[in-house]
Parts: sequence; structure tokens; C-alpha cells
Amino acid sequence: MNNNQTNLKQYIEQTSRIIDLPIAPEFMPGVVDNLSMISEIASFFTEFELPDNLEAAPIFEP
Repeated sequence: MNNNQTNLKQYIEQTSRIIDLPIAPEFMPGVVDNLSMISEIASFFTEFELPDNLEAAPIFEP
């Protein structure tokens, strides 16, 4: 388990206690793996630079 996964495991354990959502020990590796993948995918969006002068569209039309 690398350092990032160790941090994720600690985060998951603490958060599960706070929200009273027990996670069985046998499921913890899968939960850590899934959160790691979600984090990696989300980084593509969170690291995408947007110009400062960008304005949101007032009306969304698909």
C-alpha cells in the first residue's frame, strides 16, 4: 500500500466513523481502490485551468 492509499484508508476510516457507516475490514481494500480511482478521474477536471474572464452561460440548452 503506497502513501496515498494509506492516507485514503485513514480518511475513509475517520469519515466512516463520523457518518456512522461501518465498513467491514474485508471490504476496505476495495473501498480504498475505488476512492483512489475516483480521485484520479476527478483530477482531470479539478486541474483543468479556466480563464479568469470566463462567464457561466445564463441558460443551459442541450
